Amino acid sequence: MTRPFNFSAGPATLPEEVLQQAAAEMLDWHGSGMSVMEMSHRGKEFTSIYENAEADFRALIAVPKHFKILFMQGGGLAENAIVPLNLSRGASADFVVTGSWSEKSQKEARRYCDVQIAATNESSGHTSLPPLASWKLRRNASYVHICTNETINGVEFQDLPDLKALGSDAPLVIDFSSHAASRQVDWSRVGLAFGGAQKNLGPAGVTLVVIREDLLGHALPACPSAFDYKIVADNHSMYNTPPTYAIYIAGLTFQWLKRQKEGEAENEVRGVAAVERRNIAKAKLLYDAIDHSQLYLNNVSRDCRSRMNVPFFLRDESRNEAFLAGAKTRGLLQLKGHKSVGGMRASIYNAMPLAGVEALVDYMQEFEKKHA
Repeated sequence: MTRPFNFSAGPATLPEEVLQQAAAEMLDWHGSGMSVMEMSHRGKEFTSIYENAEADFRALIAVPKHFKILFMQGGGLAENAIVPLNLSRGASADFVVTGSWSEKSQKEARRYCDVQIAATNESSGHTSLPPLASWKLRRNASYVHICTNETINGVEFQDLPDLKALGSDAPLVIDFSSHAASRQVDWSRVGLAFGGAQKNLGPAGVTLVVIREDLLGHALPACPSAFDYKIVADNHSMYNTPPTYAIYIAGLTFQWLKRQKEGEAENEVRGVAAVERRNIAKAKLLYDAIDHSQLYLNNVSRDCRSRMNVPFFLRDESRNEAFLAGAKTRGLLQLKGHKSVGGMRASIYNAMPLAGVEALVDYMQEFEKKHA
């Protein structure tokens, strides 16, 4: 029986191979006599799971040696507090607001430091990116924060900003929760990246933080020790009991990502490069269907449309419920848009196969013919 296609924005669909392997190993992981859920996080069995997961993630997105990878808890939302507690030094931080998540980030950071909105796309209804020339960055800012993919609004940075070219020496902090490992990262432009795993990297419960080593050791006195990046790094993410099962599933997902390949043998690409090709093809297929339709509409500027989260609207919104009901009967799940913006949203993360997007496009076209 074919599984339904789950377009949820998160927790999101996982690769079927990963779920099958986890099911096979549920009662006895590699002859240990234990489920991963039952293991001591300091035992040799889980230590090997953790070390492999860290190494695979570093290799997947080419994390340089002078960056630490931390497996933390609290999700991306908690990182909105943990980042200023570690990086602000009680001073100032600049935020570029491009949608719902960066808006939440700047509000939370105000509890710990002086926040300035350096640029915003609010006037466009969060459907474009503010031009780099309009960014007003302070020379004394401790860091600059952006959300590189806005899950709700469907706006994505196709390239990371070069802060040095804008006259800023501040480290760039990126919330890449919803497109981590969907494309490579230019680490020369990044000081810290964080993301909840539950969209592209694994299940809810573990948060990945990638931080440049020189940014460690500056936590505010009020920062809880379990959230002090230096303490977490010094203890290899084992200062407190980590989310062991979520790390295990994330590790299986990293292995699955490494196995992906695209192209002919002589021109074959693997890993994230292969996944990125696939993501580009999936997004093009869906956006083309929307753009050539008389019923569906996407308002995001074409130069910053997200490859991961595609919001769209029916021009006749009285048909929304019929659209969702019909989609469900086709095994196309979780297409309702976020309550703050309405409409529809298809999240087409790494684990969403091309067949899922093809099935969605076929249904959209049939629905339009029926209700034209």
